[in-house]
Amino acid sequence: MHSNMKTLLEQMRITEMEIGARKRLLEFDDQDVAALLRCRDHIERRLDDIVETFYGIQTSNPDIASLIGDSDTLERLETAQRRYIMDLFSGAYDLEYTNNRLRIGLVHKRIGVEPKFYLSAVYLLHRLLVQNLNDTMESGLELQRALLALDKLIYFDVTLVFETYILSLVSEIEAVKNRTEEYARALEETVAMRNGQLRTDALTGLTTRRYLNEALQRTVKAAQRRSEPVSLIFVDVDDFKGLNDRRGHAYGDRVLTELGKVLLETARGEDTCVRYGGDEFCVLLANSTEEQAEAAYCQRIRRLLAERLPEVSISMGVVQTGPDHFEDADALLKSADRRMYLNKSASKDVAAG
Repeated sequence: MHSNMKTLLEQMRITEMEIGARKRLLEFDDQDVAALLRCRDHIERRLDDIVETFYGIQTSNPDIASLIGDSDTLERLETAQRRYIMDLFSGAYDLEYTNNRLRIGLVHKRIGVEPKFYLSAVYLLHRLLVQNLNDTMESGLELQRALLALDKLIYFDVTLVFETYILSLVSEIEAVKNRTEEYARALEETVAMRNGQLRTDALTGLTTRRYLNEALQRTVKAAQRRSEPVSLIFVDVDDFKGLNDRRGHAYGDRVLTELGKVLLETARGEDTCVRYGGDEFCVLLANSTEEQAEAAYCQRIRRLLAERLPEVSISMGVVQTGPDHFEDADALLKSADRRMYLNKSASKDVAAG
């Protein structure tokens, strides 16, 4: 159940048994109850004077006066204070009494009364009550018992009020924590989404160059453990600038998109297809020799692309590393790039001849 649906007593798990335990801690017993009841008439006769004196002193403090704010509020506070004082001498210190004290703490916290102001008010009220009891009762054992009982009950009340302060603060902290966690989750989702966008090329749907080295290192390490070969195919669209100039950029985007689809269709699940940049692509083949890459992959890539875009040609360079000796990721990438440009140059020479 949400805390808003529970009473203060339920939220703070205060029962009649708990109230009894608190009274025993303060040694507040039936004799104390009787002593306070005997004071009731004395206090009731001077109640208005006590409340008037109390708020006269309180409102002389600018900070407290600003919290009260206006005469209507002051009047309501005076009425509540009369009820509070008479409850101290009511003889009934049960669940209802406890709940009323808890609500006092909650109201003080909600309207922004700092603990130092609350404690000063309790001190002032206690002083005024003691003064009036001394003035109206004969000194002796009965007065001493009444004053001691009042001290115990004031401590009882202050404890309850401060526990509601603490409960309210804990609730605020919990609310801030929940909001912070919600913000953190939203931020994580945003970061994850952006990372996903950065990891995936928007045009072709292939992995971006940013994560190529990561894929290379992961694949090569796995191949080293299993003593398997790894091949890398570097792909470049021939005369891509000329295609863009002659057919327009929309057609150029179509070429890149179709080539990306062909690479994905050709690759296996454990392979990685990357848009390296512009019209350059890479295919990382796990457990594949250079010969297998040439025969099984490069030929199929050319065939599929020719079926879809017969006017477009590509150049590819294939290199292998492992299973006996493994090049690092950068060296492997440079070798494939160099092999692709050698093949591109050779094709141009053949065409020119």
